[in-house]
Amino acid sequence: MALFPPSTNSDYRGATISAWFLMLVGLLEFVPGCIHFFLPDGGAGVIAGIDLTAGGSTIIAVFAWFGAIQIPFALLLFVIGLRYRTLVPLALLAVITARGMMAIDGWFFKGSLGGHHPPEHYASPATVAFALVFLFLALRQRPAPTAG
Repeated sequence: MALFPPSTNSDYRGATISAWFLMLVGLLEFVPGCIHFFLPDGGAGVIAGIDLTAGGSTIIAVFAWFGAIQIPFALLLFVIGLRYRTLVPLALLAVITARGMMAIDGWFFKGSLGGHHPPEHYASPATVAFALVFLFLALRQRPAPTAG
């Protein structure tokens, strides 16, 4: 079995822009993933503004751990948008679920306890809103192309 099976793009009947949006989300997931994994403080201090004087090494380790999850997820989203477009609605649903849970936590639960909101607390609700629009477009069926 090949690492990349044949493309399913010819079977996709949703909006092509939804696949492009998914690839954009993949790119926007990849960059912070690299920041979290490769930056010395994972972006916790220099970007998110978190005080690292108490438990800093644990916070940095958690940021790196999250970056290690973000990078392959981003690559998967990009490959789906590029080659396996029949999976675009499912991938958008995964994005909506993940970002929706992050937004709820960041604004109402554990992530909101300190009162500080890093950039991702603002980006996640926006991503959910856009992803819902593109999910709707991905689920709309276009007619199959005719041979001829």
